[in-house]
Order: sequence, then C-alpha cells, then structure tokens
Amino acid sequence: MYTSKMLTALLVATTIVGAQDGSQRSLIAAAQDASRPSFAEFLDGVRKEALSRGIRQEIVDEALGHIEEPLPVVIERDRAQAETVLSLETYIARLLTPKLIGTGREMYARHSALLAQVSERYGVPPRIIAAIWGVESNFGRFTGVRPTIAVLATLAWDPRRSSFFREELFEALEILNRGDINVANMRGSWAGAMGQVQFLPSSYLRYAQDFDGDGRRDIWSTPADVFASIANYLKGHGWTPGLAWGREVILTPDAWRRVLRDVARRDGSCRASRDMTVALPIARWRQLGVRLPGGKPIPESDARASLVSGTKRRFLVYSNYDALLEYNCSHAYAISVGLLGDAIATGSGGTSPKGASVPAKRRRRT
Repeated sequence: MYTSKMLTALLVATTIVGAQDGSQRSLIAAAQDASRPSFAEFLDGVRKEALSRGIRQEIVDEALGHIEEPLPVVIERDRAQAETVLSLETYIARLLTPKLIGTGREMYARHSALLAQVSERYGVPPRIIAAIWGVESNFGRFTGVRPTIAVLATLAWDPRRSSFFREELFEALEILNRGDINVANMRGSWAGAMGQVQFLPSSYLRYAQDFDGDGRRDIWSTPADVFASIANYLKGHGWTPGLAWGREVILTPDAWRRVLRDVARRDGSCRASRDMTVALPIARWRQLGVRLPGGKPIPESDARASLVSGTKRRFLVYSNYDALLEYNCSHAYAISVGLLGDAIATGSGGTSPKGASVPAKRRRRT
C-alpha cells in the first residue's frame, strides 16, 4: 500500500504550499529531460500501448482525451520530503484524538452487523477493519479529490518513478475497462491511491471485493465493498484469525538493557521491519522482564512476538502486525491502527488489546 493521505499529513511537519504559476512551469521544466518524450508524445505512447493491452478505444479516449498537461501539484508533492518526522508517541497522540475515537465508536456501532459479516468471511476482526477505514479516510469522509488517471499519467511521465507508475496507469485503465467505476468518479490522492481504502490500482485489481454482489467493486462509496476489500487485503498478506495484533508493555531500565544486549533486530523488505526485534517466544520476553502496563507478567502463551519501541512507549507485536505493515510500512501507522481498533471496540483507550486473543500456552498432557 501507498502512504495514506492522513499519515502523510501527520508525518510532514512542514507542508509545501501550492506553487505559483511561474514556479509550476519551472517544476514541469525540471521534470522534462531533453532525451525523453514530451508529455504529449508520452500520452500518445500510452494510448497505443493501452489499446494493445485490450483497453477499449472508448475508454482510452474518455480517460486520456482531456489530459493536456502534467499536474504540477502532483510533481510538487512527490518531490516534497518530510523535514520533521514525529516520534511514535507524538504521532499516536495527534492521530488518536477523542474526536476520532468517538467517531470511530459511532461508525463501528452503526456498521456492526455488516462488519461482523465481513469478519466472519475473511477472518479479520471488525475492530481492525474499522480502524484502517478510520485512519485511511476518516471513516469515508476524506478519500481524495484528484483525478486518478491524470495523477498517474503525471507520475508515469515524471522520470523519478516512471516505470512503477506507468504500470499503475495501465492498471487504472483496466479498472475503467471492467466497468467498476467511471472516469469522473475515479478520484483519490495525489499519489494515485483511491477510495475509502486508499488502494493503488494494482492493489485494487488484486484485493478489491464485490461483497454486496452488485457486479462492481466499489471502494469509493459502498461500505460492504470497502470493509471486504480491507479485510481481503489483510487476509492476502497473512492475517491469522484469532490472533491479536499486539499489546503495549513496559520494561524496567534493567530489562531494556538486556533487550538491547541480547535481542537482535529483524531484517525485512519493509523498512520499518528493521526497527523492531526478531520474534521471540513469550516465555523469553517474560525472562527478559517485559511486563504489562500495570506491572503484571505477560500471560503465558505459545505465540512469538517482536518488540517495537518508541521514545517512551513499547509494544510486543505478533505476526498479524506484519499484515498491518504491508498496508502501510510504518510503525506509527500500524500501532495507531491497532490502538484505534482497541479503543473503538472496547473503550480501552488504546492501551492494550481486549477481545482479540493471544493463544494461551497449551498444557502438556500427563
């Protein structure tokens, strides 16, 4: 998954304001390489390749016929780098406001029957589905307003990540070709992420669901399809039914020193994976002195868990946490989703998972 609009807004402390006409022209000029085709030539090539891929002529004409220039704001946003990254604790505090949690509880109650149906089919807890919905689009309220085809055409023409976004552009045209959405309503973020779930077109084609059976996979306005698509994405990335995402824990200074000395860091394709420990048995974490927030020992379990640490707060996370990182490769995102789910479903205030189980330690038969 691509970074959600909400996450980007929170992580970037200084946002580049829309450029004036002159600087916009300079930005486009900087993106243009003399050895590369002009934007018009690029679009001609896209049209020909789209037709060769089986996209209908009328779809190609409608989707690309009114695009004349790249969108400067898209290149501007793509060039912007985060100047100040918030700490895990600051990010959680800014995101998980009483207002967001209150809205989450209201929406969770309103859609409880539907969320339960989706959960039963895909094995993902209703609280997690609702939490991702909340973080990605504020429970469907902010889905992005930029025309997806124009955005992807701009990013595919811009040389920085042209190969990646060129393929996403063709995937978007395929979505139109299949009739799931029309050009006018295919809108999303500046980076091409779409709908209430903020899927890129490739994720849409692989994971979007038609849960209500109307023949369209509508992640823009149909709650059943939105919830099922989120759940199917997590299921497709290894979510294990019945296992919690993680829990908050505490470590004494001595326990923290033992962890730093004895526990290795993970490796993984997601960059955030390198900022967590390898998975260890719960029994080992108990030996190291990891405790629940109230000071009690962690319950015995057959599960394995990794430790994620902020400046002050620490979390033991289970294998399902990796599925959350696949949705967005950020500890701030994944932990916020878990805590929001706990808060809206149980009233726990986002401190520890309740209602989602950690496998208890199996008793040996004698």
